[in-house]
Amino acid sequence: MMDILETDAYDRRKRRNTSCALFLSLLPFFLSAAVFFYLWTPDSTASIISAGVKSAPTLLLAAVVLSWNGGQSVLGVVGGLLFSAVGDCCLVWPELFLHGMGAFAVAHLLYSFTFLSSRYTAHSSSWTRSLYLILFTVGGGFYIYIYPFLQKAPNSDALLPAVGVYIVLIVLMGALAIRTRNVATLLGGLSFMVSDVSLALQVFKVTAPMEHGNTLVMVTYYLAQLLIAVGDVNAVKKEDFAKWKSS
Repeated sequence: MMDILETDAYDRRKRRNTSCALFLSLLPFFLSAAVFFYLWTPDSTASIISAGVKSAPTLLLAAVVLSWNGGQSVLGVVGGLLFSAVGDCCLVWPELFLHGMGAFAVAHLLYSFTFLSSRYTAHSSSWTRSLYLILFTVGGGFYIYIYPFLQKAPNSDALLPAVGVYIVLIVLMGALAIRTRNVATLLGGLSFMVSDVSLALQVFKVTAPMEHGNTLVMVTYYLAQLLIAVGDVNAVKKEDFAKWKSS
């Protein structure tokens, strides 16, 4: 009985220490995100510097996940964050919008593969299957809704299929995030979808320009990446704890 209590106490202490260490390792991310919001203005011009400032928080998150989870995450969340950083840079220049969307599409694929890995416990029930159906229905409805606006875009021939594929990929990522039942991962996937919906409504001129539109996009975007990164670190640590307990 004492051995069990000592093990549980050590387990709780180790989890607490891990959480503190993770928070400290995330401080550069919070600082770089604050720098972005401090420097950004609606009149900011596209430049290498602005691209670097915008992508810095995502790159720092990639470094955090790599330091905690090792090389196994390069083809997972770390890779997704790196491709997201490429997308961040591309979207600084409007003419590179399609390239940025392609980079984020690869990121969603990498996230999706990660959420299917063994370290994420799969949960499937009638409730989660209903959520999948709702997500894909909303995604399809959103595409139909913005379709007329996509047709008016200068490069509509490329945008129409590209946006359709992108919506499928981000909805798939969101559905697989729900499947993990990992709270951080789930909220991260949904926050990413909110960010992209906000961006699409503004870029394709579906809504009138919003005063704080870019702030909404970037807050939900950085939040999504943060939650996905933390969720992945926690999933690996949970797997390590389980192996330690069984040893």
